[in-house]
Amino acid sequence: MYRDPEAAGPGAPTRDVLLVSAIITVSLSVTVVLCGLCHWCQRKLGKRYKNSLETVGTPDSGRGRSEKKAIKLPAGGKAVNTAPVPGQTPHDESDRRTEPRSSVSDLVNSLTSEMLMLSPGSEEDEAHEGCSRENLGRIQFSVGYNFQESTLTVKIMKAQELPAKDFSGTSDPFVKIYLLPDKKHKLETKVKRKNLNPHWNETFLFEGFPYEKVVQRVLYLQVLDYDRFSRNDPIGEVSIPLNKVDLTQMQTFWKDLKPCSDGSGSRGELLLSLCYNPSANSIIVNIIKARNLKAMDIGGTSDPYVKVWLMYKDKRVEKKKTVTMKRNLNPIFNESFAFDIPTEKLRETTIIITVMDKDKLSRNDVIGKIYLSWKSGPGEVKHWKDMIARPRQPVAQWHQLKA
Repeated sequence: MYRDPEAAGPGAPTRDVLLVSAIITVSLSVTVVLCGLCHWCQRKLGKRYKNSLETVGTPDSGRGRSEKKAIKLPAGGKAVNTAPVPGQTPHDESDRRTEPRSSVSDLVNSLTSEMLMLSPGSEEDEAHEGCSRENLGRIQFSVGYNFQESTLTVKIMKAQELPAKDFSGTSDPFVKIYLLPDKKHKLETKVKRKNLNPHWNETFLFEGFPYEKVVQRVLYLQVLDYDRFSRNDPIGEVSIPLNKVDLTQMQTFWKDLKPCSDGSGSRGELLLSLCYNPSANSIIVNIIKARNLKAMDIGGTSDPYVKVWLMYKDKRVEKKKTVTMKRNLNPIFNESFAFDIPTEKLRETTIIITVMDKDKLSRNDVIGKIYLSWKSGPGEVKHWKDMIARPRQPVAQWHQLKA
């Protein structure tokens, strides 16, 4: 019988089997090494990408002059300017750091920023929408009493993070100072144009004021937005009983602004939709309905209607309005208005929605307003972004009416 000389015994592996096993072992080893290197690269790239998205603070600097205004009580009640005392607030500067970035991370950064600009909404917008209390900013001031001269000194220093009240996305704030319950004698700061973080550094003197009467008063500060063409808009207020303050030396306070007691915080809500048609260069505003409107009439109701103003670069372009709903705090309008807006003018365009109370015998009252643009509040900006991101589709949203 013939037997193949290359045939191995039953327990001995052939050379082919050994060769295949070696190849498989080497392949597995190479795969493991490559996977390890891949994860290492991902970690390094991820670290660079994270560093490239870190935000850098902008320098906040301000200069101001300390001014003194005096008022003599109880007679007169006129504010008198005295010689200004020069002063300057220190500069707060933050160092910017630059890190070398790879071309991959630069590309990711540019794409991410564009996606954030075009996205209908962000987590920050939703967080703002979820807040039950609107942030009205805060104010810094100091107060003290001079026993020898019987003079109460109030210094208005600065405010921070004030809300935008104008359709241009800013405010023109100033402060009124009262000693309640007296509302006849008031003092005012200067108006700071287009400034949401104003520095006043103005000093006010209430002269000839006995200490026994001072401790019976409440220091009341009201921050307002100056409006040249209409009534000034209240931003917020702060009150502090002087009997709870050590007036023997100047005490400095930071206080959060609260909604003004005129009821500006509960004016109702308005449901409206926006529809942008880029091919027709138009925006359709649909005033749908309102709820829980503030009662402006003596009978505990209102006669609401809605005005819609189209603004371009702080100029009024076109106005339209709905019909008036008699004695109704939850009116349903369902009226649409079309405005021609070229695409290149969209970023400088603002739509102002004003809910009014019709009055036959006197001037119509403003119930509340809404400013819709790229530069309005978080809720309004979200609505505007949703409109741009979803062309030719009506985008509806509830808005809180503001003073």
